[in-house]
Amino acid sequence: MNSCLYECSVMHHRLGPKEHHFRYRIFLFALDLDELDTIAREVPLFSRNQWNLYAFRDRDHLTLPGGEATSARENLITYLAQHDISFPADGRITLVTLPRVLGYIFNPVSFYFCHDATGAPLCAVVEVGNTFGEMKPYFLREPSGKNAFRLITPKHFYVSPFSALDLAFDFKLHVPGDQLEIHIDDREGERRVLLSSLTGKRAPLTTAQLAWFTLKYPLITLRVIFLIHWHALLLWRQRLPWYRKADRRDLQRDVLRPHASLAAKAP
Repeated sequence: MNSCLYECSVMHHRLGPKEHHFRYRIFLFALDLDELDTIAREVPLFSRNQWNLYAFRDRDHLTLPGGEATSARENLITYLAQHDISFPADGRITLVTLPRVLGYIFNPVSFYFCHDATGAPLCAVVEVGNTFGEMKPYFLREPSGKNAFRLITPKHFYVSPFSALDLAFDFKLHVPGDQLEIHIDDREGERRVLLSSLTGKRAPLTTAQLAWFTLKYPLITLRVIFLIHWHALLLWRQRLPWYRKADRRDLQRDVLRPHASLAAKAP
């Protein structure tokens, strides 16, 4: 089985206007999108499109406007075609993400790694989400080095009330293997204002391993959303500049599942 788990460390280091640093532990799923039904049969704690302790629902991920919510794999292939990538039928797509936990879903970011039939990396897609239920994909066309991808691009997405919309994302992704290593920084011109990293070690996707991680990291999606709001409170207490979502609708572009605030008329 190509699918696996990663036990990870998440790090955020805000460099200004006031410094703030934190680190926490989680685990993530790395799912071969051709293996979802197999995993559901072999791992009783996991289901596809059905309720379970861990449930992967295709509709929770990339669905293009006007498109049918089919499978996550088919939806991604449609998205790749819009970027002039004819994905091979025997190619492999691995999605690093969190599924629903007891029905609750929140994914700040998920990562698709796309490989050809030989296993060579073709491209990657970063799927960023926010607490408004919105989603924005970022396309990384080709490897920047051996088993790695790099993209610096305008953010154009509301991620946090403490993060300006006119910044750029700097993505550095290493193709997952025995280790997982991903870096996402916020840049203001040449200056980095926020450093983020996700690093982890591979573990097998088995019932026993998943049960152990469940005990070690209970209700992981709730833990993630709690930590986001907790650190937002700490930043608010430091009186950092606050950016309202509705203030710069012009800098929120190509957003999937847009919140009602984006449809409101400008004042």
